[in-house]
Amino acid sequence: MKIHQQELQTQRDAETTEIVVPAQWPGRASQVAQVAARPLPRPVPRPVPIPVPAQPGHRFLVYKQDPSVTALGARLTFIPTVVLNGPTDLRVQTELQGVTPVARNINGDFVFTPGTPQFDCAHTFAVVRETMAMYERHNGGVPIPFAWNVGGNTERITVFPHAGEGANAFYTRTAKALKFLFFTPQGQPSSNVLFTCQSFDIVAHETGHAILDGLKPGWLSADNPPQTGGLHEAFGDITAIFLALAQPDQADALVALTKANLHDKSFLTELAEQFGKALGMPSGLRNADNDLKLSEVGNEVHAISQVFTGAIYDILADVYTFELSRQQRTKDAAVVLIETASTLCKLVFDAIVASPATGARYVDVANQMLQASANRGDPAIYRTFIRNRFAVREITTAATPLRDLMSGQMAMTEAAYTGDGQDVTEVQPHDENSASLLAGQDRSRCCGTMQMPEYQAVSAEKLAQGGSLEDDDILRSGLDELRSTFSK
Repeated sequence: MKIHQQELQTQRDAETTEIVVPAQWPGRASQVAQVAARPLPRPVPRPVPIPVPAQPGHRFLVYKQDPSVTALGARLTFIPTVVLNGPTDLRVQTELQGVTPVARNINGDFVFTPGTPQFDCAHTFAVVRETMAMYERHNGGVPIPFAWNVGGNTERITVFPHAGEGANAFYTRTAKALKFLFFTPQGQPSSNVLFTCQSFDIVAHETGHAILDGLKPGWLSADNPPQTGGLHEAFGDITAIFLALAQPDQADALVALTKANLHDKSFLTELAEQFGKALGMPSGLRNADNDLKLSEVGNEVHAISQVFTGAIYDILADVYTFELSRQQRTKDAAVVLIETASTLCKLVFDAIVASPATGARYVDVANQMLQASANRGDPAIYRTFIRNRFAVREITTAATPLRDLMSGQMAMTEAAYTGDGQDVTEVQPHDENSASLLAGQDRSRCCGTMQMPEYQAVSAEKLAQGGSLEDDDILRSGLDELRSTFSK
C-alpha cells in the first residue's frame, strides 16, 4: 500500500499530544510547547515474527526452602499453566477464609509480601503445583490422578494454608485436601507463629502423600507391613529433595555450598529446619544423610522411613560422584546434579509404579529399581550402587560383596564396576523376620497424614480400590455390628 506524503504528515500530527500549560507556570509555555511537538514513541517494527509461549503462565513468589534458610529466601518461580484467581487451576484450589480468592496483579502474577496470608496462599499453591508437575514429567507428561479421580471424576484437591492450630500438616482422602496447621513454639511469644505451609519441605512432603495415594491407593492402610508405611513417609521426604534439585537456583546454591560433596552438611538433607528447631531438635525434623539400618528402628514408621530415604540419598550421592567424574569437563556441576537427580527420581517413580498394590516391601522397590535401570541401559555401576546401599542398610542381601564399599576402595568412576563381575538385578530381603515386615505399624511419631483415622480403620483392599472415602467407610465395622445387633 502506497502512503502519500500528506497522509504521513496527518499521521504524525495525530501522534503529537496537546498539553495545556497551567496558569501558575508562567514562562514555561515555550518549553512545554517543544515537548508537545515531539511525536509519541512508536513500537519498533520487527521484520521477522517473534515466537511466543504456547500458553500463558504466572510468576509466584515462594520460599525456596524454609523461611529460616535465609541463603535462599523468597524468590520468583514460574508456573507455565493457566492459574485463576484463588489461586486455582484444573487440579488444585486454595481455601483460606476471609482471604481467598487471592487475585492476580496487573501483570497476571501472584506476587505478595512474605508473611502475609496472601503470600501463604500463593506460595503453598505454587509448591504443590511444582511437585505435581515434577512427577507428571516422569509419568510421560500424563496427569497423575488423585485417589478419588476414578470413573471420570475430575475433582480438585483443596489446599488449606491455615487449616487450624497445631504442630502438624496432613493429606486426607476423605476431605480431598492438604491441610497445613500453625502453632506458637513453646516458650515463644504469641506473635511468633510458625506456619507449616511456609516450609517448602513440608508442602512437598504432604503433596508427595497425595500423589502416592493416587498411584498406590492401598499403601496408606495401617493393615500393611510397617515397611509399606515407611515407603509413604520416605516418598514424602525424597519428594522434597528431588523437587529442590529440580530447581536450578537450589541446585546451584547446593553445589557452591558443599563444593559438590552431597555428604557435606546442607539445607538439602535437613528436612523442615524451622519446624524441627521449634520442636527442640538441633535442626530439621529428619536428616536424609543418615546411617540408620532396619535392625535399629523396630516398627516405628517414621524411623523406618529414614532407612529407605537414607539409602536413596546415598545412591544419589554415589551416582552424582560417578557422573561428575565423567562430565565435569563438558557440563557445569549444577547441571550434572540436576540431571542426575532427575534420572534417579524417575527410576524411583517407575519402581514404585511397578511395585505391589498392597503389602509393598523395600526389597520390592529395590528390585524394580535394579530391573528398570538395566532395561534403560544405565551403566552397570548404577546397579552396584543400588545393591550396595540397600544391603548396607540391612534391607536386602548383599549380592555384591561389600568389602570394597566398607573399605573405601570402591571404584567410583568405572562404568562397568560390579564388585565381583555379576550384574545382579534381583535380591532378597535381608531378614524376613524383621519387625519392619511382621509387626503392626507404629505411627505415633508420623506426620498427620499417617495418623488420619481413615487410614487406620479402612482396610488396604478397600483403599486400593480408589475412589472417594465417606465417613461411613471409616465407621464401617462399627455400623455392621450395630446393624447385626439391631436386627435381632
